[in-house]
Amino acid sequence: MKIRITHIGTATVLLELGALRVLTDPALDPPGRTYHFGFGTRSIKNRAPTLPPEGLGRIDAVLLSHDHHADNLDEAGRAMLPSVARVVTTPSGSKRLAALGNVSGLAPWQSTELERDGVRVKVTATPARHGPPLSRPVAGEVVGFVLESPGLSQGPIYISGDTVWFGGVAEVAQRFRVGTALLHMGGVSFPISGPLRYTFNSDEAVRAAEALGAKTVIPIHYDGWTHFREQRANSERNLEKLGARVRWLKQGEPTELEV
Repeated sequence: MKIRITHIGTATVLLELGALRVLTDPALDPPGRTYHFGFGTRSIKNRAPTLPPEGLGRIDAVLLSHDHHADNLDEAGRAMLPSVARVVTTPSGSKRLAALGNVSGLAPWQSTELERDGVRVKVTATPARHGPPLSRPVAGEVVGFVLESPGLSQGPIYISGDTVWFGGVAEVAQRFRVGTALLHMGGVSFPISGPLRYTFNSDEAVRAAEALGAKTVIPIHYDGWTHFREQRANSERNLEKLGARVRWLKQGEPTELEV
């Protein structure tokens, strides 16, 4: 199957699998605003999305790793959710968004199916830990996703969600041989949290890619906000270990991949 992937910014990606159009983590506000993430943490958005909400076209489903941080779902992203047939997120997020009437909550390893014009994709939620051990009461519930379809001949698509390396990611690698991995990077941290980190840095991204056996690795969630600590240049140097498997997508430009 050939698919088209458009990296719009941060973790916002448009996946076109045949007729099925899936958007991840819609953060679509303009830059310049300061957002608060709780417990004294904050960040400034400093890069605009490469497509505005009105430029996305029809969206069949949104895969939302979590709803409570603005770099994954902001005001413009929330405003578009009612127009989408399906929103798939965490169980706690589905409760907060229940008034929309189109939201499903999946705990890790639970699955649902998306379909459009004969294209069927099985979506399985995967474990994610958005920070160091015992951080969930602070960072909240997050999931990643695995997308499976008979047309994905090189293996399923894995979207990590905001996570660090931990046993849950290792279990994804045990259960699936991934074709394409979209990895949330950036080495997120805050001055108030010191050395603690809340997403993959490039070393962990390499570890995850190798464990997953991913044939194609696409970095996302690495720029556009002041709480992203690892610069792309450093990430590029470390990801060179993976060779030609790494694809840095030009943001805003659809890229066709054989998957």
